[in-house]
Amino acid sequence: MFSRDIGIDLGTANVLIHVKGKGIVLNEPAVVAMDRHNGKVLAVGEEAYLMVGRTPGNIEAIRPLKDGVIADFDVTEAMLRHFINKINVRGFMSKPRMLICCPTNITKVEQKAIKEAAEKSGGRKVYLEEEPKVAAIGAGMEIFQPSGNMVIDIGGGTTDVAVLSMGDIVTAESIKLAGDTFDHDILQYIKKKYKLLIGERTSEDIKIQVGTVFRDSRDETIEIRGRDMVSGLPKTITVGSAEIEEALRESVSLIVQAAKAVLERTPPELSADIIDRGVILTGGGAMIHGLDQLLAEELKVPVLLAEEPMNCVATGTGMMLSNIDKIEGKKII
Repeated sequence: MFSRDIGIDLGTANVLIHVKGKGIVLNEPAVVAMDRHNGKVLAVGEEAYLMVGRTPGNIEAIRPLKDGVIADFDVTEAMLRHFINKINVRGFMSKPRMLICCPTNITKVEQKAIKEAAEKSGGRKVYLEEEPKVAAIGAGMEIFQPSGNMVIDIGGGTTDVAVLSMGDIVTAESIKLAGDTFDHDILQYIKKKYKLLIGERTSEDIKIQVGTVFRDSRDETIEIRGRDMVSGLPKTITVGSAEIEEALRESVSLIVQAAKAVLERTPPELSADIIDRGVILTGGGAMIHGLDQLLAEELKVPVLLAEEPMNCVATGTGMMLSNIDKIEGKKII
């Protein structure tokens, strides 16, 4: 029994694994619950995510990745090993080859950390590839043609903006601001305006259910519960879409600026192609309401949301895995 090649979208918020010939077999939160006293891993993924903000003092729910890179090496290794064992891809005598995605501007040290963690968790050979490139392939863009394609990949920890042509990145920008930043902005806004403390999961629910980044494009409300900072007692309030737009305005403007900066550095011939083809949005963070409308208005080019934005990177790794023997000879990054 031979082992299968696997592609990993090692995200700040979620880990997705694509197995060659099977498709995406795992999509779980990048969270590990550990016992503080003995360092023992108690739960990983979905099970650990349910514990975020709800654990006793001796148990800690950790997110081992921050801003698209490894913040805690040992916990990342334990998490990867758990996921790889769960999907059962190891052969009787062999280990799987792995293709892992990373942000465009990470350092050599950070790249090495990702490689080492993957090798220790059971990878025979580990390849690294830049996230926007893989996301563009997964979104169905023909990046190997001599024409300009622009992709904005908004994950949990980083936003990668890139213009691609002839199968490579022409110009790119990566900023440490994405879906998690939106959650934090909402949390801080509620704290400041209503003197109410809410948790990470509540702020994520608000973002998904009523959040928007395009003014007057959504008008919904949600009841949220938290702890009143003045009385210290539980309290319920109602927030609306317009308030969330206000809370997210500053962060979203930085994503717009990054996209504009990339367009300003793009060769004119490729800029002309982008006007024809439009910009593709990928990643879980891109699913926030109104982002495509806002970017289209600001960048003056058509902006389209990919079919399954969250799965684009994992799907892209699958497509690249089918050509892994071609890249076996050359170092990817």
